Amino acid sequence: MTERLLPENLDFNGPFPPLSRRLRLGVVGGGRISDTQATAARMTDRWEVVAGALSSDPTRAKARGAEWFLDTDRCYASFQDMAQAEAARADGVDAVMITTPNHLHFPAAKAFLNAGIDVICDKPLTNEVDEATALIDLTEQSGQVFGVGYAMSCFPMIRQAREIVAEGRIGKINQIHVEFLQDWMTPDDVADAPHVKWRLDPKISGPTSCVGDIGTHAAHLASFVSGLEMSDLRAEFHVCGAPKSLEDTAFMFTRFQGDVPGTLMATRLAPGNRGGLRLRIYGSEGGLEWDLENSEQLQFYRFGEADRVISRGQGHGVSAATERLIRTARGFPEGIIEAWSNLYTEFAMAVAARRDGVVLPDGWVSFPKVGEGAAGVHFIAASVRSNEKGGAWVAI
Repeated sequence: MTERLLPENLDFNGPFPPLSRRLRLGVVGGGRISDTQATAARMTDRWEVVAGALSSDPTRAKARGAEWFLDTDRCYASFQDMAQAEAARADGVDAVMITTPNHLHFPAAKAFLNAGIDVICDKPLTNEVDEATALIDLTEQSGQVFGVGYAMSCFPMIRQAREIVAEGRIGKINQIHVEFLQDWMTPDDVADAPHVKWRLDPKISGPTSCVGDIGTHAAHLASFVSGLEMSDLRAEFHVCGAPKSLEDTAFMFTRFQGDVPGTLMATRLAPGNRGGLRLRIYGSEGGLEWDLENSEQLQFYRFGEADRVISRGQGHGVSAATERLIRTARGFPEGIIEAWSNLYTEFAMAVAARRDGVVLPDGWVSFPKVGEGAAGVHFIAASVRSNEKGGAWVAI
């Protein structure tokens, strides 16, 4: 009998269901973000980490794998070897997370797609537009599942905000403002740290540093909640602190479908801001505001009415779709690990559905997919072109 992962009678209106077994997850890249994502994936109770290419040094790969309690024969020194070996195993990985530095995203994702293994990749998806387009083509040709690590879109209150906008409860959108302000690059010697050097190396990080890392989160969130694609922008890159080879700050004017104007700011030199991601969307009848550092609450305004604060938590009147992503009652905070866990929960549902041959209804899972990752690469490329033209308007 063929293994089935999802229940036979799947209720698409209820909570996400348990699977018949935990899915097997592989990891490529052994940095801090891989620990975060693996923790979140395990928390779903739908994934177990069974294989990894955690270092290109064979000795280090096995030592790091031992820390993850991986079998020695499933600790690989290259993603190419891992893709080939896992595809040949009866108990091979169902999917792989890619958390390497940016320049390896494309070849690693391509290797696993070609091996028939589903992929979830950190952002930016790739360093080049042509590479992003190639991954879209490979995904469409194979029919495989491809998720992208825009975890900010997986906070329950962001999903609630998206639903409010889609229902027309703030009216016709007339402006969108988003910013991501951090402060960890403030010290002059920060560029000397090993984990920072690659982020400032164009051969690894790509043509941007701040924009490709946190600016792309901001751009994705603005489009994800508003439902509008960003169409044009004008950007200025700055190095506000000690000299660096790539920007640490960027200011942008933006335009979305329908000539909706907006702004986008990103910097790593704003003392007092650690996770300063803030989104504001205003329409003809009301507005929404959300702040990552106060992620439990969504400000909802209707012009001429009392202001409202919608809180994350079971039993607080949020939508059924939002309830699927909530684990605890009001007053018991959730945060970024839970947002990553929501991403891995929805990714698991899509992977299981592909393997079961189940067609999922639109909107049942909303995790960021390869097309959204490619849109982020186009956004980065457009911002670079604009900056090179002295901040001129360019089409994305």
